[in-house]
Amino acid sequence: MLRVDHLRVELGSFCLQDVSFEVPDGAYAVLMGRTGSGKTTLLEAVCGLRPVSGGTIHLGENPIHALSPGQRGIGLVPQDGALFPTLTVREQIAFGPTVQNWKRNRISEKVEMLAEAMGITGLLKRRPFGLSGGERQRIALARALAIEPSLLCLDEPLSALDEQTREDMCDLLKSLQEKIGFTALHVTHSHSEAQRLGDCVMQMEGLRARGNN
Repeated sequence: MLRVDHLRVELGSFCLQDVSFEVPDGAYAVLMGRTGSGKTTLLEAVCGLRPVSGGTIHLGENPIHALSPGQRGIGLVPQDGALFPTLTVREQIAFGPTVQNWKRNRISEKVEMLAEAMGITGLLKRRPFGLSGGERQRIALARALAIEPSLLCLDEPLSALDEQTREDMCDLLKSLQEKIGFTALHVTHSHSEAQRLGDCVMQMEGLRARGNN
């Protein structure tokens, strides 16, 4: 379970304060809110990319708010995928397990399994240049899941996709979540995404915030 208690995050003149919520194990939680409401700032704080000035973040029984991003066991899918331009798709997916010093055969098995699940096996030797937006997001999702994260965080991962690709990605996310059973925190401003994906839906307006993001 992800538990955020009375979190405070300061970013210049912007401040999130007294933010509290819970995401049960295995749930697909969607966090909604207007542009500038602090959705991404909150997600980055959970992932360890923004320092917190108050409150706590727990994954299960473990406090993680003072840990580095790599110590938190969280997978992140950024809005633009943020693929490494010089790495092949195979190397992208293998990146996290390699950093964590997994055995080579385990890494290979994980890459093949995820590539098949994402429908990108034919892309494993490619580099990001020339790939479609949907292909890039499937690769970013596979890379995030490769470390077997306790929590998967997604920052508006479908916002740049066309309607049909967005529908396909929603179907893929739900099928993967049902198959793998990961816990997810998905940031979006799309009501259709929230309806399709969310087991629980939270509104950023209900989390106390002030200033501009």
